[in-house]
This record gives sequence, C-alpha cells and structure tokens, in this order.
Amino acid sequence: MTNLELGFWSFPVLLLMVFLRAPIGLAMLLCGFGGWFMAMGGNPTPLLAKMKSETYTTFSNYSLSIIPMFLLMGQFATLSGMSNALFKAAESFLGHRRGGVAMAAVGACAGFGAICGSSLATAATMSKVALPELRRYGYSGGFSTATLAAGGTLGILIPPSVILVIYAILTEQNIAKLFLAAFVPGILAAIGYIITISIYVRLHPDAAGTRPPIPMAERFRALADTWPVLVIFFVVVGGIYLGWFTPTEGSAIGAAGTGLVALVSGSLNWAVLRDSLLGTAKTTAMIFFIVLGAGFYNGFLALSGVPQFLADWVVNQGYSPWLVLSIILVFYLIFGCLMDSLSMILLTVPIFFPVISAMDFGMTPEHVAIWFGILVLIVVEVGLITPPVGMNLFIINAMDRETPMTETYKAVMYFVGSDIVRVVILVMFPSITLFILGG
Repeated sequence: MTNLELGFWSFPVLLLMVFLRAPIGLAMLLCGFGGWFMAMGGNPTPLLAKMKSETYTTFSNYSLSIIPMFLLMGQFATLSGMSNALFKAAESFLGHRRGGVAMAAVGACAGFGAICGSSLATAATMSKVALPELRRYGYSGGFSTATLAAGGTLGILIPPSVILVIYAILTEQNIAKLFLAAFVPGILAAIGYIITISIYVRLHPDAAGTRPPIPMAERFRALADTWPVLVIFFVVVGGIYLGWFTPTEGSAIGAAGTGLVALVSGSLNWAVLRDSLLGTAKTTAMIFFIVLGAGFYNGFLALSGVPQFLADWVVNQGYSPWLVLSIILVFYLIFGCLMDSLSMILLTVPIFFPVISAMDFGMTPEHVAIWFGILVLIVVEVGLITPPVGMNLFIINAMDRETPMTETYKAVMYFVGSDIVRVVILVMFPSITLFILGG
C-alpha cells in the first residue's frame, strides 16, 4: 500500500474511532502514530524521532501561550460580575420591547464574548444570568435556551477568539488581522440574532412576555457599570491593532486586567484564584492534547501527500473556485453537527486550506486566507447549535433541565437559518470581511 493510499484510508479509521466515542485528540494521535509506523515500513526509529521533535516544536510555539491567557481572562471575567453588568445594561435599553429580554441576552453575550474568547464559557456564564430573567418575564423554555445557545456562539467570533488563534497558527496568518476581520461579521451575527428574535416572537406571540420600561436615568447608570468591559476590550484589542503590544502580550494584559477588576469587586480570593487557575489549566490541557494529536496526524497526512494531491486534483478538474468553496462550507455544516469546533478546525484546515489557496478568487493570498478563516469560523460556530451534537445546546440544557431538548431544537433552527443567510452574504461579498483591512 502506497503512502497516499494510507493517507486516504486513515480518514474512515479516524471517523470510526470518533463514532465509537474515542476522544478526538486520542483518535488523531493514534492514527498519526499508526500512519507514520506503516509509512516507515514498520521501522519504529523515525516514529520515535517524530514523537520527540513534534512534541517540542508544537509546544515551543510562542503563539500558543495566548490560549491559556485568554482562558484565564474569561475565568476572571466570569467571577467579577461583568456578565451580570452587561446583561443588566442591555436589558435596561431593550427589555421593554417585544422579545427584548432575549435581545438583551444576545447583546450581553456579544459583550462578554469580547473579553472571553470561548463559546462554551460564554453560553454557560450568560445562562446563569439571563435564564432566570427570561423565565421571570414569561419566555418559553425552548425559546430561552435556544437564544442563549445561539448567543454563546458569539464568544468564538467576536475577538478575541481561541479558535481564530488556532487557525492563525495552522495557516501562518497574522492573528491581529484575523481579529480585525472577525469584528464586522461578529457584529452582523449579533444583529442577525436580534432580527431572528423579532421574527420569532411575531410568529410565536406566546413565547415571550413583556416587562415595563426602565427610566432613562437607570439605563445610563446600568450602562456606566459596564465600564470595565469597555476598558479591557479597547485596551487589549485596540492595543493589538495599534501595535502597542503583540497578541500574546495583549492576552496577558487582558488576563491581568480582568483579574484586577475581580479583585477590586471583591470576587477574587485565594480559593477563587485557585479554582480559576485549575479551570484554566484543565481546559488548556484538553486543547493542547487535541493540538498535539492533530500535529501528529497532520504530519502523517503531509508525509502521505494527501493535501497536495487533493489541491492538484481539484485545480486540474477546472471547477469554479466558488463551487469548491461552497462544497467545503457545506461539508463543515454537516460535520459540525457531529464534531466539536476545535477538532474540526485542527483536522480539516490542513487539508482544505491548500485547496483554497490554489484557487483564484481575485484576491491576494493573504486576503483569501483571512476571508476563508472567517467563513470557516462561522460555519463551525453553526455546528455548536445544530442538532444532534451542538455543544452549546447541551451546555444550556444542563442549566435548564425543565426544558425538553426537542423544544430547544425547534427554536434554535431559526438561529441556524440566520447563520446560513449570513454565510451566503459573506461569501457573495468578501469586502464585508476585508474592507476593514483595506481589501
């Protein structure tokens, strides 16, 4: 069996292991080990050398230190009461409208995502704050949980984003430019969800109650309470864009800033600090193990020549670049129903990115890479709320055991529809993503 055939046969083996509930990091690691061993004719020496070099080169990557810093930033932001302040501010301005409390939850998710970078953390944190209020004002269980699950996806789209950092490392792109390019699509996502809520409550009037308006003075007081979020976001993200510091330095400053806010607010003590550090360490270890497994597997695929073979084959077929892009995005939508977002990025980007890079979209290679990264991020985000394995749906369901999962499934499809419309718009008009970069 040739190395190329080994590479293609590794895909069904990997999928079989995933469907048998093997951890995706372990599945990729074992496929990478087995592929290297067979490609080397059963000689273990190259594999042992690869184990040493791959582990060192993967974890000596300076850019990976961004991940634990942003995760710690999210931990501190959760503890300091920022999520509650964001929701109260948004609710004070929107809560009296039809579906307004749900709109406020989406707005608060967008704000929290700007200092968190994790979809699951955003969904879990905001559900603790917003779910009781949604119940209080008569919002149906399925509509409430679907809104919070969809709002949580803003955590990986609005900068800073852990997934974007991984994509930037895989494709050797500028992290700051990816963050900048994600900003407008992130705002569009929040606006799209708010429009979806407005449509839903008109089609299902019984799904949402009403609440009395709040005096204007109280609204501005609630808005003033969100100043830590605004300061941290503009210092971290603005500092990165203005060149004051690198993304890695910005993540450390953001973590220190949110920690200081938590300390001043009285939420941070030794026990809480220990729990935050342990939570960050556990999540980082999980992510890094998946990164290591993907490194071994993608190294084997590169050895087999599968990515380059696919890129050459697609180009030689003469297919339209837009058709190829559409097929890849549909693939992400389908497999996003079955796999988590990080695994999808690590597994597929090394295969699909060479194909996209070989196509002519009438843009510079850098702009194509950034545009494709934002599109992939969005369709992966859709997978977080798409049945049957939408991770955000399970997170919210664990927070609200009284609501049947089927009710959440029914309501969340409206938000999935909003995401698909947004993907189509961004595919048709790349300038929406790139104009902020001068593209």
